[in-house]
Amino acid sequence: MRLLHTSDWHLGRSLHRVSMLDAQSAFLDHLVDAARAHEVDAVLVAGDVYDRAVPPLAAVELFDRTLHRLAAAGVPTVMISGNHDSARRLGVAAGLIERAGIHLRTGPDGCAVPVVLADTYGDVALYGVPYLEPALVKDAFGVERTGHEAVVAAAMDRIRADLAGRPPGTRSVVLAHAFVVGGTASDSERDITVGGVAAVPSAVFDGVDYAALGHLHGCQTITDRVRYSGSPLAYSFSEAAHRKSMWLVDLGADGAVTAERIDCPVPRPLARLTGRIDDLLSDPAHEPYEDAFVEATLTDPVRPAEPMARLTKRFPHTLSLVFAPERPPGDDDGVSYARRLRGRDRRQIAEDFVAHVRGAGPDAAERAVLSAAFDEVRTADAEAAG
Repeated sequence: MRLLHTSDWHLGRSLHRVSMLDAQSAFLDHLVDAARAHEVDAVLVAGDVYDRAVPPLAAVELFDRTLHRLAAAGVPTVMISGNHDSARRLGVAAGLIERAGIHLRTGPDGCAVPVVLADTYGDVALYGVPYLEPALVKDAFGVERTGHEAVVAAAMDRIRADLAGRPPGTRSVVLAHAFVVGGTASDSERDITVGGVAAVPSAVFDGVDYAALGHLHGCQTITDRVRYSGSPLAYSFSEAAHRKSMWLVDLGADGAVTAERIDCPVPRPLARLTGRIDDLLSDPAHEPYEDAFVEATLTDPVRPAEPMARLTKRFPHTLSLVFAPERPPGDDDGVSYARRLRGRDRRQIAEDFVAHVRGAGPDAAERAVLSAAFDEVRTADAEAAG
């Protein structure tokens, strides 16, 4: 059986206030085309369909169009909710939608209710373990400990029990949305830590042939049978080096797994550039990034004037500007703030702050502005006290 494993669409999300909806639409076109071209038996979507619980209307319309296209192509789709989704909203009309071959699993009660598909070698049971908020579902699973490992393990116990009652040779696939030990996070995922512990061990998924994971945005292999597809698009500059893809998984007659990556379209690459502004603007080595989304980290000792306006002349899609000024040897940046303030009046403290942030103290005109501002404040304080 051939499966196309994807996750973390985050429909409706933006990148530094730039809408990603067109790029998401292009990805979903690619997904439907890939499902047809590779003649997949099912599409697996391992959570975080939307970026937030109440998504914008345009994101809902895109989701709706995609479901219609998958259904029209006759490609069964199994989908779970993630921690960004509203499980109840995503699961509305799941029973009706299932008639079209779109199978939603959004609550704890459905974890052990598989979608059963068949190929020439027999049945494949596909189970969905959505994101399970421990405090909300521990009673449903009868677990005492409030933690991700406990509730995911309880869900898997139910799945293994259901699987044990099926005909011998039934192969199994689990979709799950969780942070599994061994996975590498990025800046894009929302923290799901409970009691200081966010991760569950991969051994929780023992006993099934393939675990299709969602939540982490980097495509990665935890074990040959436990994999993250990652997000189809980069949603933060921490993902600039990611190769965005989906897993094309073939499940053999004996449950053996082979998998290959299918690259996702890249609407605009991401680049992280670091250096002094004059170097960034002149270095020919940066030519490949002139059409990229750029995060620029400026190391100038003194903050340059109008840096964003200057950078966007060469890199028109600069989205993020970070300042990390080079500090000369012997710089007192490590000295405690309290010690640096000791013995200084308010005007001197303000001048020190300007020097700390910009790398150079205020000039004569700026000192005059600061002095006038403090004189005005002092006068107002005196009048209020009088």
